[in-house]
Amino acid sequence: MIDDLGVTLKHPGLFSGQEKTIPFSRVSSVDVDCPFIGYSTILIQTTGEGQITAHGFTKDEVTEMKKLILEKI
Repeated sequence: MIDDLGVTLKHPGLFSGQEKTIPFSRVSSVDVDCPFIGYSTILIQTTGEGQITAHGFTKDEVTEMKKLILEKI
């Protein structure tokens, strides 16, 4: 999820899930991996917050996400 505050990745779980939010001020780079066959991955590197990796998107989706994030930082 990308909103005005930052990027949030939610991992659903059976009894509880995990959620990680990174503010745009902490994003250092955004990379995409778009293989010829299969789903694409977006990798968001941060300064001191770790990283967010999300897989299972189309090439157009990861390209749009990258564009939105880079516009905000």
